[in-house]
Amino acid sequence: MSKRIVLKFIPGFLFVFLLLISCKVQQISEDSTAKTVRILSYNVRNCRGMDDVTDYQRVAKVISHYTPDVAAIQELDSATQRSKGVVVLDTLASLTGMYASYSASIQYQGGKYGVGILSKEKPVSRKVITLPGSEEKRSMLIVEFEDYFFCCTHLSLTQADRIASADIINQTVKNFSKPVFIAGDLNAVSTSVEISKLVADWIMLNNPAVPTIPSNNPEKCIDYILGARNNDFSFEVKLTSVGNEPVASDHLPVFAVVNYKQE
Repeated sequence: MSKRIVLKFIPGFLFVFLLLISCKVQQISEDSTAKTVRILSYNVRNCRGMDDVTDYQRVAKVISHYTPDVAAIQELDSATQRSKGVVVLDTLASLTGMYASYSASIQYQGGKYGVGILSKEKPVSRKVITLPGSEEKRSMLIVEFEDYFFCCTHLSLTQADRIASADIINQTVKNFSKPVFIAGDLNAVSTSVEISKLVADWIMLNNPAVPTIPSNNPEKCIDYILGARNNDFSFEVKLTSVGNEPVASDHLPVFAVVNYKQE
């Protein structure tokens, strides 16, 4: 009689046990699931292409092709004589359906000139850090989102300025409590002193072996996407590419899909 009772209840016990194990495994899986961010970096040269035609719609199509969550955009006029009063980033934001965040590095031709960020998500906050530039002042725009920080910059043509900028950038973000990404035109090849200083504190998320400039005959990579080294977070590159866009700008767009999670 007792044997029959034991045999009768074993299947039910196993079912409950397996259900509990399944729930536990699912919980662990959900807890460790990485979040994904699609990042684009693009020096658009005020949307003036290699054909010397200024075409905002053409550049917007390039950006939209990648469906980025965030896009670091460099060389942007804001209401200058050169742009005939057009606020270039706002125009691109309107054409792509994204939020615009702008940093004016210098005053120029009755308006401003600098860098910007386009984002699908409305920013929580923004901050501008001034960077050195012998030929013209530079800046780094930092935009905060719910899950991460995203920075955009365009470094100086002078190496001493870029080396000093690397130190400022590293110092600025070292205590951030969220994952931090930076993208932009750094005006230096990956073997340079300044990029070496950056990658000591940052992880390269694009492939620097793939050239990004000039767009019609690319010879070297000076456009990058990086993630700040932090023991609390890890990054995994799921995809990275350099676009084949030889006309829209003198730079090629750099793209990466990155998984990030808290360790």
